[in-house]
Amino acid sequence: MQSPSIVAPTLGQHWQWQGQSIYYVKAGERRPDRPPLLLVHGFGASTDHWRKNLAGLSSEFDVWAIDLLGFGRSAKPDWRYSGDLWRDQLHDFITQVMGQPAVLAGNSLGGYTSLCTAAQRSESVAGLVLINSAGPFSDPEPIPPPNPLREVMGKTIQTLFQQDWASSLLFQYVRQKSTIRKTLERVYLDQSAITDELVDAIYRPSCDHGAAKVFASVFRTPQGEKVDTLLKQLSCPLLMIWGEADPWMNSRERGAKFRQHYAQLTEYYLRAGHCPHDEVPDQVNELIGTWILKHC
Repeated sequence: MQSPSIVAPTLGQHWQWQGQSIYYVKAGERRPDRPPLLLVHGFGASTDHWRKNLAGLSSEFDVWAIDLLGFGRSAKPDWRYSGDLWRDQLHDFITQVMGQPAVLAGNSLGGYTSLCTAAQRSESVAGLVLINSAGPFSDPEPIPPPNPLREVMGKTIQTLFQQDWASSLLFQYVRQKSTIRKTLERVYLDQSAITDELVDAIYRPSCDHGAAKVFASVFRTPQGEKVDTLLKQLSCPLLMIWGEADPWMNSRERGAKFRQHYAQLTEYYLRAGHCPHDEVPDQVNELIGTWILKHC
């Protein structure tokens, strides 16, 4: 597969969905012997986060990437955002634009959204690749010792950020380029992968009209369907790729939970943080390509 070390820009297109403009990019040619691949970004990211994977996989696959509604170059209406909304967006995009079942590959929030689609709109999904996937399990978390102050403060903070002014202040803080860079430095193991181009790609959509309200909606939305419930509904092949240095989740423990509920999955652990597709793209591209040819 092509090395993504030098990545040419990919010209995108727009698709109208429920009266809103959805941005997507496409690379490679359709191959009759293998399904197309649709890449789905995480929270705050966009199709730009897949630039190395689009370049690396396009020599052998028909590869697409999409900006979820509310992110990237897609529209940012004042709607209620949830996994169900993005599930229906992905399903409609696959059926209306791609024209045949696709392998979905998602990182973080994009992984959870892809899982929702594969489990609940199975007719549009030929296979599923989850990369440090987000989403809640039903298993109860360990109960910490009683702490009345923490309990009261927790409820106070939760109530506070239901207020528009408070969520707006938080949004203005997290969208600063310096904050974006610091966050990336925490979640990337390979600091050299944190470029000005990457910071700008995350910052740019935050300047769009409606971005603050999208942030507030996602921040306030209750947790969606539990991952274990979705895995019970899943029937397609599943590949799990984990950056084992992810500070936001214990990848080994989380991987064990996925295996507990979907034993037939394939999994790999890589020396990377939360976004291994951007940190170690050559490894991720090779794993995805080989797995698709074998299982899909």
